[in-house]
Amino acid sequence: MIEVVDLHKSFKRQEVLRGVNLTFEPGKITTIIGGSGGGKTVLLKHLNALLLPDRGKVLVDGMDITRLRQKALNRIRNRFGVLFQGAALLDSMTIYDNVAFPLREKTQMSETQIRAKVEERLEQVGLERWGYKFPAEVSGGMKKRAGLARALVEDPEIVLFDEPTTGLDPMLAKSIHDLIARTQAHFGFTGIIVSHDIPEVFDISHVVAMLANGVIQEVGTAAEIQRSENPIVQQFLRGDTEGPMEVL
Repeated sequence: MIEVVDLHKSFKRQEVLRGVNLTFEPGKITTIIGGSGGGKTVLLKHLNALLLPDRGKVLVDGMDITRLRQKALNRIRNRFGVLFQGAALLDSMTIYDNVAFPLREKTQMSETQIRAKVEERLEQVGLERWGYKFPAEVSGGMKKRAGLARALVEDPEIVLFDEPTTGLDPMLAKSIHDLIARTQAHFGFTGIIVSHDIPEVFDISHVVAMLANGVIQEVGTAAEIQRSENPIVQQFLRGDTEGPMEVL
């Protein structure tokens, strides 16, 4: 479904991606791991062309989205849902209205149809009784769940998760991981997670890809990554500051 080919990206003189190659399996959860500042979120933003590469391709069903005009690109983006790092809820709207927002902006659905869809998504993330609340009135974990409901409300084929458990305690982080796994199993979307929650995120990942020094160092199951003899992978898993992996 998605293939990244020889992707390069620099910001001024800082070369972040140095030839990334990675294929994402449809209907699976792929987690991209790596050090802070190592380019994980930069890579994620290329997958729906929020960023464009200096060189290389991002293929969605064989189509290079980096070369599309805006109208065609918008059609591709409609296949994506995104759970942003901070949930990115609009503070002036209730939880219900935040989830309803994409449907009101991008579809011709009636308010009755929208209500049915939003209430279904809120129930699926355990927020059926909290729709009337504003973001400032709920916990960090509830905000993440509301963000997930909004990401799923248009029934996307692909969902991008940018550090979905940042700022949450271990119990809340596990609840969000479990929720991602349950919703992915229910909807069957292709999930792509950027995370540094090691090894907790391994439990929900079908595939793990290690990004370091600007390239993909290793791809495999969680067990295969943990058994890897690649010194960069082992340095990261051990949390060592000394070794071949660049620490930014």
